[in-house]
Amino acid sequence: MPDEMARRLILERGDGGARHFEDAVPDPSSPVIGILGTGDFSRSLARRLVASGYQVVVGSRTPTRFVALFPEEAEVTTQLEAANKADLIFVAVYPEHHSTLMDLKQTLAGKTLVDVSNSLSINHKGPSNAELLADYFPGSFVVKGFNTVSAWTLQMGARDGGRQVFLCSNSQTAKNLVKSICHRMGFIPVDMGLLSSSLEIENLPLYLFPSWRLPVLCMLILFIFFYLYNFIRDVLYPFITEHKSAFYKMPIEVVNVTLPSVALVMLALVYLPGLLAAFLQLWSGTKYNRFPNWLDRWLLSRKQLGLCSFLCAVLHAVYSLCLPLRKSAQFKLSNMAYKQVKKGMEDSWVDEEVWRMELYLSVGIMALGLLSLLAVTSLPSVAGTINWREFSFIQSTLGYCALFMATAHTLFYGWNRAFVLARYHFYMPPTFVLVLVLPFVVLLGRAALCLPCVAGRLRKIRRGWERNRHIRFMLPAEDCRNGVENVSNV
Repeated sequence: MPDEMARRLILERGDGGARHFEDAVPDPSSPVIGILGTGDFSRSLARRLVASGYQVVVGSRTPTRFVALFPEEAEVTTQLEAANKADLIFVAVYPEHHSTLMDLKQTLAGKTLVDVSNSLSINHKGPSNAELLADYFPGSFVVKGFNTVSAWTLQMGARDGGRQVFLCSNSQTAKNLVKSICHRMGFIPVDMGLLSSSLEIENLPLYLFPSWRLPVLCMLILFIFFYLYNFIRDVLYPFITEHKSAFYKMPIEVVNVTLPSVALVMLALVYLPGLLAAFLQLWSGTKYNRFPNWLDRWLLSRKQLGLCSFLCAVLHAVYSLCLPLRKSAQFKLSNMAYKQVKKGMEDSWVDEEVWRMELYLSVGIMALGLLSLLAVTSLPSVAGTINWREFSFIQSTLGYCALFMATAHTLFYGWNRAFVLARYHFYMPPTFVLVLVLPFVVLLGRAALCLPCVAGRLRKIRRGWERNRHIRFMLPAEDCRNGVENVSNV
């Protein structure tokens, strides 16, 4: 069966520059679809319905004004005539104008109305636009849907938009009719239940990254903290103690030292809540106790925290590649070469520094590669192609490997400078010393959970074992119902 959503409705300029539709002969058995409204969404909806083989009639207060904007296959007429001809009507007018349709109340009685409107702001109190429309037309069957689909998606198809359409209605018959239209148009209907769910559906397009607010805020706070910390150590300290201006470091060098610090701490924050949850289960001796609300929110934000960490790591790699392009770096290199020639071509090769830099770059590249793999597999389109064990192996096992590599990358960067007193500017430890605290805690916690005695107890708890209620699982027998024998004293 051909994919309806794969058809192009608008040809490119190279195809002649004219708009036309593939031949779509209306099915006599299909319902006549009416559209009340002539806005952008109405025009895109009419094009998609005509391309799907439906007979479309559009109702407008001034039909002669908008007839040229709709496809030739769609009939543009008055609202009353469109309501009379259509079996199902899409109400594509703003919710504040629903009251202007009251003259059609008798005509629309017994027909299915699809409300595609959205609110201007998030509404948690209600009533929803669909519920108000149902109050205006009590004799009609109101279905909420298509409000999460943009006009662009309707025109360009599934290649450039989502397929899901959320539906809800108090009439199952009307909802099934809209579902059949969704399938024929190439969408995937998602049944959200009764019309009382319409408030949730109307709020969906209005949310602005609700699950990203806490991770992004955390990333910004960490960035500001480490940036100011590095500014005081690397810019302000030489200016005060040596009267040496190092403010040129602020746009590149200070940022480049700050980004990996944020990336490593954010990556540690991805795996720290899982450790806390595991230790809470070990302490309580059961998996049936609810986690605290703050830990629940933290666990749900791990994907966003990981992607923020990946962003900082990628930016760090780009900034590092740009370091030799700066004029300050070129001046420093030429001055070093001049001083070396002036001293008589002394050999500046230091094995320790060479090995440190080689290892530093090597583990850094491996850490970035593993982070890239974690980021790619977190995409729904990729995660849907692998099973749960594969996904868990990548996100957990390889994730801890990425954290270990990133920690090693920072250790090679610091090397022995943590033990040099001169590195403690204003008695402030080097930045990498602060950064390594949380990753070390996470890695040591993970190592503790890998101990056989701890891992065995945690595995039993996660399979239903409780400290105060012991259940022994065994094979089914005549004296054992359902294969479970209760040996509890409780």
